[in-house]
Amino acid sequence: MEVFGKYLEKMENEVQRSRMREILSWVKSTFPSLTPKLAWNQPMFTDHGTFIIGFSAAKGHFAVSPETRGMDAFSDAIARSGYSRTNNLFRIKWNEPVDFSLLERIIRYNIEDKKDCTAFWRKQP
Repeated sequence: MEVFGKYLEKMENEVQRSRMREILSWVKSTFPSLTPKLAWNQPMFTDHGTFIIGFSAAKGHFAVSPETRGMDAFSDAIARSGYSRTNNLFRIKWNEPVDFSLLERIIRYNIEDKKDCTAFWRKQP
């Protein structure tokens, strides 16, 4: 996952860097058909040129962005996991466990939902 190397190197906190590397590696190994990409200085994964999931690091958490439709589809599950959220992303504190089952379901949903998508982002209704 060389594409994320410089991004990870810029993370000053070694624990956070290691955690982000773990998450990105998990996505790549669980979904080997996805393409890792760095865009807008954020690690993300695409499928046939369309956005599937993105991540970003902040001081107290990392954010997971599955687009609004992905957030809406899993709103209850995200709330049950205890993660804070906005319309477009949810936040996992660095010291919180990652609900990998939820993350996998969200990614699978986006892959299926966007299988015929020809744009990078979903077109809003």
